[in-house]
Amino acid sequence: MSMPTLSTVKEHHLTTPAAEDSVPWQVNEEGLPATSKWSFVTRNVPEQAVSHAEFRIDHKPQSGDLIVASVQKIAQHTRIQLRCGRRSALYPGDQIVVAYGNRYAPDQFEAEVPTNLDSCHLVAAGGIAARARAKHSSLKWPTSIRPEGYCVDSNGEVLNLRNFALSPALALPRSRKPVIAVLGTSMNAGKTTAAASLIKGLSNAGYKVAAIKATGTGAGNDLWAYADAGARLILDFTDAGYPSTFKLPTAAIESCFNQLLAISNGHPEIDVNVVEIADGMLHQETVDLVRSASYASSVDQTLFAAGEAMGALAGIQLLDASGIRPAALVGLLTASSLAAAEAERATGVQVLSKADLELPGTAVALLA
Repeated sequence: MSMPTLSTVKEHHLTTPAAEDSVPWQVNEEGLPATSKWSFVTRNVPEQAVSHAEFRIDHKPQSGDLIVASVQKIAQHTRIQLRCGRRSALYPGDQIVVAYGNRYAPDQFEAEVPTNLDSCHLVAAGGIAARARAKHSSLKWPTSIRPEGYCVDSNGEVLNLRNFALSPALALPRSRKPVIAVLGTSMNAGKTTAAASLIKGLSNAGYKVAAIKATGTGAGNDLWAYADAGARLILDFTDAGYPSTFKLPTAAIESCFNQLLAISNGHPEIDVNVVEIADGMLHQETVDLVRSASYASSVDQTLFAAGEAMGALAGIQLLDASGIRPAALVGLLTASSLAAAEAERATGVQVLSKADLELPGTAVALLA
């Protein structure tokens, strides 16, 4: 079967996923069914929403647009996270359903939504398609993919993740529930581990915890860590309709944050929110959110994750300038008693380890 080119518009009928996360998309020359692998970021897309995939040149790719793509060359990402969370091995020729999105990850890739349907990359295993601009020296370039068409509805409209954003339950009363936010110096500073440990400690104390990933790149790893720790409700920015938050305007970042908290606060069984904010205090979207009115009015306590004392000191100074004094330092520096003591001495802020946060008494004290 010939593939679409830039000068053609070609339609492929598509059935949306069942429980096995794999669906008929087209048939091969022998008439046998082929399958598409639906990525993690598509998990809110209902079965009846997608009519078919259509290659079009009259629509410029937008962040969140859903596409069907074929895998060209396997490189950094050898697996894709499916809607159910399973990591599926990728092979050249596999058809995947992903979303366009920008990515900012100093330890991995910088990537942006392309301007057309030319070949690009799978820049995150959760299902983010973009054109990589830079990479960490320890990594290969991302796996290359070829878009085969936009996912469209029965009216021929291109579907975007924002079409499937979750909304607060209007019928339920929304009360203001405590919010503990976890920030950090950078990627891999220990934010997710600290958030999961706090969730475990609060859960051990009998609290029903909502875990929210407010910013970042769509993938399941952090959400699964929250689930393992006992979170009763788990949300991230993809639930607000964004595949990633890199390059989002400040107003959109703040709206996403408010929307996720509203969903959680409308949930009758939730007692407290633990919110992780991705990347570090030098990342613009993080700074925008932390300095916003929404953060100031919603967040009761802040934990700050750092890898060493100097990073902790710089982070505390940046937060102080924003009028925020963290309740504790957490993260990788807690692996070293010497680094922890150095950080406490330099900042005057207590250091709490993973084991400390898992203690019910310590976790509950952070709600005071």
